[in-house]
Amino acid sequence: MSKRFWLLGLAGLISAGLLVACGSNYNSSSNGLVLVGSQGSSVIQTFSFNLNNGHVASIANSTNDTGTQTCLLNGLPASMVVDPAGQYAYVIMVTSSQCQNSQLGIAVFQVKSDGTIAPVGNLISDPNPVSLAMDAAGKFLFVAEGATGGVVVYAIGSGGTLTAAGAASVKGLASQTPNIVAVAATPTVFPGIGINGTQNSVCSVPGNPPPTSQFLYAVDSNNYVVWEFSVDTTTGALGPPQGVSTVPSFSTDAVPVGVAVDPCDRFLYVSGSLHNKINAYTICTMQIQNVCAAADGTLLPVSGSPFAVSGSANGLGPLVVDPYGNNVYVLGTLSNTVSGFKISPVSGSLTALTPPTVATGANPTSIAIRGDDNWMFVTNYQSASVSQYSITPATGALSTLPTITTDNYPFGVAVK
Repeated sequence: MSKRFWLLGLAGLISAGLLVACGSNYNSSSNGLVLVGSQGSSVIQTFSFNLNNGHVASIANSTNDTGTQTCLLNGLPASMVVDPAGQYAYVIMVTSSQCQNSQLGIAVFQVKSDGTIAPVGNLISDPNPVSLAMDAAGKFLFVAEGATGGVVVYAIGSGGTLTAAGAASVKGLASQTPNIVAVAATPTVFPGIGINGTQNSVCSVPGNPPPTSQFLYAVDSNNYVVWEFSVDTTTGALGPPQGVSTVPSFSTDAVPVGVAVDPCDRFLYVSGSLHNKINAYTICTMQIQNVCAAADGTLLPVSGSPFAVSGSANGLGPLVVDPYGNNVYVLGTLSNTVSGFKISPVSGSLTALTPPTVATGANPTSIAIRGDDNWMFVTNYQSASVSQYSITPATGALSTLPTITTDNYPFGVAVK
């Protein structure tokens, strides 16, 4: 086992790598699984939750076991995603003075059938990873590279392995030094057809083929734009859209920080942290007379955009579109809230849900929704907790459930 991941000198660590809290049973047919990367002890914790009532139980690295530890991982876990099958987790690891030999890069973990996790291979060196996104098919991992002004792409292979597939930069195209803080890719598969899919997703119907082209959108918080790349669906290579010589950009509201693509390939949403507004765009995925000149991924502002959040929501941060394309949820990082909006399936415009905002813990950092569209989780960095909500699919309304206590400074969260 590589010392890039673990500090083996700490007494009491199991040689397999992660501490496992015994006594909790995880069954994928009746339980969901939440993964939380906490920076206090530098650890990834896993929790099961009952799909009927949301009741939570600790599985790996319980807070009681790790609360006084430091550097169980060789570095601090940050942004995190899991693949669509829930078999592998991908985590940005950042350096820390408290962790000897810590390195910057991306770690891969297998999510085992008992709800525990195990490292896969060595840390993947990456220039400056800031946030992660995965395409809906689970083929590519996209990495926002912050102040380097670029995006790096990895092809996902068997066993969850990552292979560099391409990179792109917008440094020469921006008026200010670019800062790519978030990325999102259009889907090449639609949400599955089933009870929830048929009821809740407008695109998951028989005879509706998924897109054959793919685009990646990268948020630049310094230039107040979102950049558009074309993605080679075979190799993952990035480039300008067909018919143009340079990567185009589209204006956003001030200091954009989050981006999300609707899973039905219709709309894109970008959160602005300065004025607390959400930009909404129609994605040109087909040629429409007098609207879209070509199916080239061009972004057209939705009428009424940008949309202001309600109430006291402040410091807008990461946002997500639910798995069936009905609602948008955005964190208020300064107000300790999550705000919800209903998406108009025709225009893409946003209408505040009832209630428009729900409380989180202190300093929410990450948000994740389970694929069944019934459960949401938010990490609260300063509260050492994860907020858990049940979602009413018909309305998108959030109901607050008991808070999950975590190790100190939880940052990334993922759910299967």
